[in-house]
Amino acid sequence: MQLTWIIRLTLVFTLMVILMGAYTRLSDAGLGCPDWPGCYGHIKVPTQDHEIAHAQTIFPDHDIHPEKAWLEMIHRYIAATLGGLVVLILYLSFRDAQAPKKLPLAIVLLILFQGALGMWTVTMKLMPIVVMSHLIGGFSLISLLLLLYLQSRPRRVFANRIASTPDTKPLAKLALLSLFTLILQIMLGGWTSSNYAALACTSLPICEGNWVDNLAFAKAFSPFQGDHPSFEFGVLDYHSRMTIHIAHRLGAMVTAGLLLLLAFRLYVSNLGLRSLSLLLIGLVILQVSLGISNVVMHLPLGVAVSHNGGAALLLLTLVAINYFLWRRA
Repeated sequence: MQLTWIIRLTLVFTLMVILMGAYTRLSDAGLGCPDWPGCYGHIKVPTQDHEIAHAQTIFPDHDIHPEKAWLEMIHRYIAATLGGLVVLILYLSFRDAQAPKKLPLAIVLLILFQGALGMWTVTMKLMPIVVMSHLIGGFSLISLLLLLYLQSRPRRVFANRIASTPDTKPLAKLALLSLFTLILQIMLGGWTSSNYAALACTSLPICEGNWVDNLAFAKAFSPFQGDHPSFEFGVLDYHSRMTIHIAHRLGAMVTAGLLLLLAFRLYVSNLGLRSLSLLLIGLVILQVSLGISNVVMHLPLGVAVSHNGGAALLLLTLVAINYFLWRRA
C-alpha cells in the first residue's frame, strides 16, 4: 500500500515536470540559466546586487532575466524532487518481496539519463535533437511509472476488469499500433516545438500558399543542423519549419482517426473497458481542439501547455488500455 501511494505521488510529480518543462520552453526560458545545475554560479537565481554583479562577471555575454531564470530553476527543483521519489520507489520495491524489481531499476536508470539530457539541453544551447529527446524521456518516464503502478496493485483488482470473451488479440494489436502511432506523433510534436515551427502555418486545414512545392523533408528532419552559438528560436529556414509543421498536422489526422477507431472497437466489445474508451474519445476531441486553437489563436501559452498535458494523458490512457488487453490476450 505504501509503495502504490508513493507511485501515485510520483506520477503527479512527473506530470508536473512535463507541464513545467513545456511552460519553461514555450516561455523561451530554456536558457534562463546558462549553466547547470546552478544558475549563474548560484544554487538559486541571483537577486541581490552583489550576486548579479558576480553573475555578470562570470557570464558577460548573457543578460540576466530573473523571471525566466526562476522558471528554469523551479523546473529543476521539481525534477530533483522527482528523482528522489524514484529512488525511494526503488528502495521500497526491494524491501517488498512481491513488488516488481526490474521495472523500478529501469525507471531509475531512465531518470538518471533524463538528468543528463537536462544538462545537455542547457550546455548544448537548446539543440533540437536533445530538447526532443528530453521531452520523450519525460513521456517515457510517466508511462513506465503507470505500468509499475498497475503491476504493483493487487491482482484481484483486475480480475473482472476484462470480461470472459473470445480472442482479444486482434484488438490488442490495434491498441499496440495506436500506441506506437501516438508515440510517433508526440515525437513530431516535440520536433515541431524544439525547432520553433508551431506557427510556420497559420491557416487551416493544412498550410497557406503553395506549400506542396516547398516541402524540404531532408533538411527539416536532419538531426544535425550545424554549429551555432545557440539554437534558441530555431536555426532552420521557413520551408523546413513549414515541412515539420505540416508533418505534425497530417500525423495528427492519422493518429486521431486511429485512436477513435480503437475507442469505437473497445466500446462495442464486451471487454469491460467502456470507461477507458469514452475517456479516449474525450481526450482525442480535446487534443484536436487544443491543436486547432494553437493555430487560430497563434500559440497562446496556456493552450500550448495544455496541448502537452493532453498528449501525456492520451499516452497514459493508451498504456492502460494496452496493459489490460495484452494481459487478457
